[in-house]
Amino acid sequence: MSALGELLRAIPWEAARPQSWRAANGEDARTAQDRSANDRNANDRAASDEPASPQVVDFAARCAIPSAASIRDEQIHSLVQKIFFRQTGLLRNVCFSPVEPSSQAAPLCLEVATALVPEGRYNVGLFDASADPVPLQEQLHVPEPFHAKSTWPLSPRLWLVPRQSWWPANGLQSFSSQNLDHLRDLMAGFDFCILYGAPVSWLAVRIAGLCDGLVLILTAHKTRRLAASQIKDQLANAHVPLLGTVLADRRLPVPEALYRKL
Repeated sequence: MSALGELLRAIPWEAARPQSWRAANGEDARTAQDRSANDRNANDRAASDEPASPQVVDFAARCAIPSAASIRDEQIHSLVQKIFFRQTGLLRNVCFSPVEPSSQAAPLCLEVATALVPEGRYNVGLFDASADPVPLQEQLHVPEPFHAKSTWPLSPRLWLVPRQSWWPANGLQSFSSQNLDHLRDLMAGFDFCILYGAPVSWLAVRIAGLCDGLVLILTAHKTRRLAASQIKDQLANAHVPLLGTVLADRRLPVPEALYRKL
C-alpha cells in the first residue's frame, strides 16, 4: 500500500452530484399516452404479478437536493467524528497543519471547532499556533475586542486563543520552551483544542508534540505524493501521530452556480 494509502482517506470539501439525481428526475418516466394505456391494463398486470410502471412524482417534494453548504457541513461532521470520537477513546487536542500555505486552513479549523460545540457540554478552544504574519482572527475576519491579549468568545462554549496570548514576541527566533509551557497551560483549560498550525516544519512538529496528533491538510492539484510521504516519515521520527489527511481547494466537477440550481 502506498504511503498516502495508509493515511485516513482524504475528505474533500465538496461532493459530486448525488447518485439519486437521475432517478429522482424521472428519466424512466413514461409519456402521458403510455400511462393512460397502463391504467387501462392495470387489472391484467395485477393478475400476472407484473411490477407497476414508475410514477411521476414531484422531485422537489420527494428528493430535495442538498445544497453545497449542507454537503460541506456533513463532511465536516464526518471529519470530526473520525478524528475526535474514536472507538479507542476521545482525542482532545489536535493540530491542523498544511503541507504548504493554504487559504483554506484557517476556515477549516474554525468549522471543525464550531462542529465540536454541539457534540455535548464541551468548551472548545481555537488556537492560533502558526507563525503567519497575519493573525488567525484577521484571516477569519473575526472582530477583536479592544486591547484583547487573551482569549475571547466567538460563540457559547467556543473561544479564540490568539497567538499573542502565549507567544507575544514576533519572529521564529523568539520562540522558546517557555512559550510551549504557556501554550500547554492554556490548552488545559478546554475540553477540546483545535490548533491552527503552521505549514509542517520544526515549529509545527514541536507544537504538535503537545497534542494527541496532527491532521495534514493537502492541497488539491498541488501537494505531491512524495512531499506528503516525506512529511509522514518526519512526523513518525518525531513521535507525532498522523491522525489523517484533509483535501482542500478541491474543484467542483460542476460549476458552483449551476450546482446550486440542480
